[in-house]
Amino acid sequence: MFVATSPNGAPMSGKLASRRVFHELMTAALSAVIALVVAGCGKEGPQAPARPPSRVSVMTVVPRDVPLTTVYIAQTRSSQAVNIQARVSGFLEKRLYTEGSMVKAGTVLFQMDKKPFQAQVDAAKAALQREQAALVVAKANLARTRPLTEQNALSQKDLDDAEGRYEQSAAAVEQAKANLIEAELNLSYTTIVSPVAGATGRAAIPDGSYVNTVNSQLTTVSVLTPMWVDFSVSENQMERIRADIAQGRLRMPDRDSFIVEIELADGSRFPHTGRITFADPSYDPRTGTFLIRASVDNPLGVLRPNQYVRAMISGAVRPNAILVPQRAVQQGAGGNFVWVIAADGKAQPRPVGVGDWHGDEWFIMEGLNAGDRVVVDGALTLAPGAAVTVVPYSPARQATPADPSSAAAPVAK
Repeated sequence: MFVATSPNGAPMSGKLASRRVFHELMTAALSAVIALVVAGCGKEGPQAPARPPSRVSVMTVVPRDVPLTTVYIAQTRSSQAVNIQARVSGFLEKRLYTEGSMVKAGTVLFQMDKKPFQAQVDAAKAALQREQAALVVAKANLARTRPLTEQNALSQKDLDDAEGRYEQSAAAVEQAKANLIEAELNLSYTTIVSPVAGATGRAAIPDGSYVNTVNSQLTTVSVLTPMWVDFSVSENQMERIRADIAQGRLRMPDRDSFIVEIELADGSRFPHTGRITFADPSYDPRTGTFLIRASVDNPLGVLRPNQYVRAMISGAVRPNAILVPQRAVQQGAGGNFVWVIAADGKAQPRPVGVGDWHGDEWFIMEGLNAGDRVVVDGALTLAPGAAVTVVPYSPARQATPADPSSAAAPVAK
């Protein structure tokens, strides 16, 4: 029979004896477990199978001249939007055009009440006749006075008076002629015509209204061809373009003859191309942008003023540019990088500097050279120094490494 004793050999109570026994049993069990673990560490376990080389698609870097097409959000504007205004005060008698219709130059748009202006013309004609009659009398009187003065039958004062009345009558005739011309002009202004060919706007004044300088705006006529297309370039973009030109990374067309193509809201392409005709000499202080205007023929009136479109500007070239598919460029803690296949056939990451997008590709501004082999597909499975199985990249099919037929695809040039 086991009796628990204290360190001095005296028997222990039942409760203390149970605790002492439990402690000794746990100590023995823990020692056994440690011995088994130590014994097991000396034995070799089964080894994991070696990982097979990753299958990746690879392109060879070949610099080439790449034509650029830059897309901007643009807004159309009439090349000549004319405000049709009444030039005299009076009652608007009738509108003679259909709102929104196309009109030719010289088409009558409005007719004002002519009667008051016709009366002014008649009065001016009568005044002219009166002054012309007075001139005839003054001229005859001068003709009689001059010889009599030479014969000393009349005094020099009489001759001076006759000449003065003649000159006054001649001036009165000229004044009457000017008054008649003004009256006839005012009469002609009652018939309001379009000075240009274009699309008419809504009538701002209803028929029968009195028109004066306060409400003289009647409608607008907007020239539709050529149509102006305005778009803006930010200050940062302009500085980057200047830097690229200075460093030889961008070549402009001869005489800056850019070609402007228009894409409509539904994605369709406008059939006529245009040219850049104006660049604002200063920046807009509110937006920090630089206004550029293109002129586009619009013979069928498809484009309308204040319409939002996409302006695609082409003509510039990036010489000796390096392009890689977007999915080949990855983002890491240190920035953008690509995987390249080194001379020993193993994958290595390489930092790169990226520029703008070109379709589904990146312009690589630094980090790659001609002849480098860049991994396009399968890069997510790579680690530095990893062995790979290379499959040539085919941009036409954009084959993935899982596609067996991609093995026969040529390397992109």
